[in-house]
Amino acid sequence: MYKIGIDLGGTKTETIVLDENLNVIERKRVPTPQNSYDDIINTITTLVSDVSQNITDFSLGICCPGAISKQTGLIKNSNTQCLIGKSLKEDLENKLQKNISIENDANCFTIAESKLGAGIGFDFVFGVIMGTGVGGGIVIDNTLHSGRTNIAGEWGHHTLHQNGNSCYCGKNGCVETYISGPSLEKRWNQLTGLTQTMPEIVENFDSGIGKQWKNEFLENFGHGLANVIDILDPDVIILGGGLSNIDFLYDEGKESVYSKVFSDMIETPMLKNNLGDSSGVFGAALLD
Repeated sequence: MYKIGIDLGGTKTETIVLDENLNVIERKRVPTPQNSYDDIINTITTLVSDVSQNITDFSLGICCPGAISKQTGLIKNSNTQCLIGKSLKEDLENKLQKNISIENDANCFTIAESKLGAGIGFDFVFGVIMGTGVGGGIVIDNTLHSGRTNIAGEWGHHTLHQNGNSCYCGKNGCVETYISGPSLEKRWNQLTGLTQTMPEIVENFDSGIGKQWKNEFLENFGHGLANVIDILDPDVIILGGGLSNIDFLYDEGKESVYSKVFSDMIETPMLKNNLGDSSGVFGAALLD
């Protein structure tokens, strides 16, 4: 059976077709429609139709921002807010006349890295997404652990600072409001008066007030992941998302995490992903 995966991202929607040996048969990317749920549905159905023309038997998995509520079947906790409260799975199944599997982007990332990437050989993988948002996924013995209410791994909405920065989720002080890309860019602007992107900031943080920005980032990163290790004690942590390209997270960042873990011995590997921004689409294709 062939496997088709769809990665519904904030700016691009990608599809991939894998054969029975997980070889890539076809890939395609198109821009993600902005702020229109109906256009997103149409984009996904068109992609599936395009890549399945010469395939008779295939499974279909979707990687999307947010999670499906076990109570209502509707999308929740998504930073693509036009999806919130929508019956994405049901609507796509009705359009495509096919059963589909759906998981959030952090879960798909973790599945892909555990089976095809940096997590190969580890029994308990905690996958981290740090980009526009902050999320996480848990894979144990090659099986996704979603939790009783589909929120397992959501460390981005742990409270890092009580009464801290406001978050779209309605709480204050969430990890995401301190170490996501937009929050770090906002903090840089507060400290320097400059409006710059993360790649531009990373080139300048070692001078002047940029050191304060870096130290705050490292401190918040350390507390956030130390809490994860204290609770889960995974075999490996794999970083993904745009911020995973910041080199200092793998030495100074790791040291910050280690210094805050409740243990007399800490040796949890913190690895960069192997699949880059393709992890979501591979993970979607690998959904059962």
